[in-house]
Amino acid sequence: MSTLIPAWVNGTLTPMDKLEVHQRGLRHKAVSVFVLRGDEVLIQQRAMGKYHTPGLWANTCCTHPDWNEAPQDCAVRRLQEELGISGLSPVFRDQVEYRADVGGGLVEHEVVDIFVATAGKSLRITPNPDEVMDTRWVDFYDLTAEVARHPERFTPWLRIYLDKHKDQIFGALMRA
Repeated sequence: MSTLIPAWVNGTLTPMDKLEVHQRGLRHKAVSVFVLRGDEVLIQQRAMGKYHTPGLWANTCCTHPDWNEAPQDCAVRRLQEELGISGLSPVFRDQVEYRADVGGGLVEHEVVDIFVATAGKSLRITPNPDEVMDTRWVDFYDLTAEVARHPERFTPWLRIYLDKHKDQIFGALMRA
């Protein structure tokens, strides 16, 4: 079954097949979530069965909202579907746009609603193996250093977020 996501075609938001959107490099809606615990960020390693960027480390979760799905509802849904996380209340942080080649002839040209959620030490994480092969908590500054040293281990969008949008996403950490 195909997944219909909101994409712009000739200036009009239209429901389109997700794979076709990426094959054509069309501008489309997306949602990214960062779960924080103090100075730490929860990151995930994408499952090897993902159709692009398998095995790379990414932010806590990211996806495309279903047609007519509110971004915050999408953020909550994907935390549950990808990581088995419930009980968090992601807060809208900003909207950013980027375009990145993700390999295999696919392009992400996303208008992303970014959400941040705060977790306690007892947060239960139960990754869906079809989506996620590993997770880890990493200090924000250690993450930025690791991405700089080994960018090939991370998704293009996480590299873009840390390079161009870290103030919007991690404002409180940046001022600490």
